[in-house]
Amino acid sequence: MAFLLSAVALYLLSITQAVVAKPCIAFDSTWNLYAFGLDGKDYNASSQAAWTSSAQSRLLLFTPANFSNAGTPAADITTTGRPPFDGANTTCYLAQYFNAIYVINGDVANPNSVYIYNVATPGWSMQQTTPGGFSFANFGAILDHDTNVFSLRPLTQIPDALSSGEMYFLDMGDLITANSTAISWTDVGPSPYGASYDPVMAIANNHIHFLDVPSVPAGSADIFVIHFSWYQPFTQAYPLVNGESGTIPNTQGQVASFFQESNTVQQEFAFIPQDSSNTYVINVMTNDTQQLAGPTTKDPLATYFAGVTSLVQLSSSGAVSFLPYTQGDDAGNSAATWTPVAALAAAVPASTSSASSSATASASAGSAKSSGTATAGSSSSTPQAAGAGINGASSSHHISNALAGFFAIAALVCLL
Repeated sequence: MAFLLSAVALYLLSITQAVVAKPCIAFDSTWNLYAFGLDGKDYNASSQAAWTSSAQSRLLLFTPANFSNAGTPAADITTTGRPPFDGANTTCYLAQYFNAIYVINGDVANPNSVYIYNVATPGWSMQQTTPGGFSFANFGAILDHDTNVFSLRPLTQIPDALSSGEMYFLDMGDLITANSTAISWTDVGPSPYGASYDPVMAIANNHIHFLDVPSVPAGSADIFVIHFSWYQPFTQAYPLVNGESGTIPNTQGQVASFFQESNTVQQEFAFIPQDSSNTYVINVMTNDTQQLAGPTTKDPLATYFAGVTSLVQLSSSGAVSFLPYTQGDDAGNSAATWTPVAALAAAVPASTSSASSSATASASAGSAKSSGTATAGSSSSTPQAAGAGINGASSSHHISNALAGFFAIAALVCLL
């Protein structure tokens, strides 16, 4: 009896861990796509040309007859030293100069750590940081291209009132491997928005662009100049290109900045409203906006990461899809559509799990926003999943399988 009760306790623990785990996606500096924490493993999906070579983009269910047509799956790169990706709001960032990927909030046991994935080695290490007086439960953050400094602004849901409305910096220097000395989050002062503002932050041209700011007109952004630690005193408008009607809505959503092949500062960022109705790409050099197709998977809890020629979505159920993009090609971008990343779906077989179940689990655990990959704030919206359904760490099939196992164990207990 004692053994069976222990088994029940361990099973319930495994259920909890499965529900709250949070994968993330990122590019390296040669534009290979990585998916970390999918069903407890990490994958390299290679470059964009390889993403759709897997047949049928995983719209078919796997059967013995069509499994052989799935194409080449993404490579399993899971190794030791990695974060467990058990944080509810794991976010990934690319340090393009150093070809390193940084992971925040990927380890519940070490909440103040930043994990570093050195692409060249490859390998993981864990950098300790000195807490900045805030929680990583909810935050908005960007990683500046030139200085390799994180700028982080906690969201209002954080219980520590002292941190509400403050801006923090973390200087990563040239780190591609963790050192033995903790680096400190520095409080650089309050933002002008107060504690009521939940930031939607994007990085471009070494400036932080704040969307959905109270009292700022739709289609405009406030700007923070990183190198001078200065808030621009006037807002910047970003009308649609070629005099098209419409505007960027004032609403919560997700952002992702497009990198440059030349390893210079980002010039554009994408904004996806929480309803996924459209994708807006803002060019901060020309001060205008392209309105493109919204994601096929309507998921307010999805995260995003952009490379040079694509914007990638990771849904809350673990489905990965992308929108091809070419800077300056307005006609081609307007015609582009979202396509599942078949190489990842071939590596992690499709499931019949619903995005809404995993979205509910994620929403209850909090949210994070970043320029590399972002999730929306907690929402009661029910996302409509489409495309390649991959077993994300919080997918509902984990829950249903776990419950079935639990009831089986409970039945055995009752028989004794």
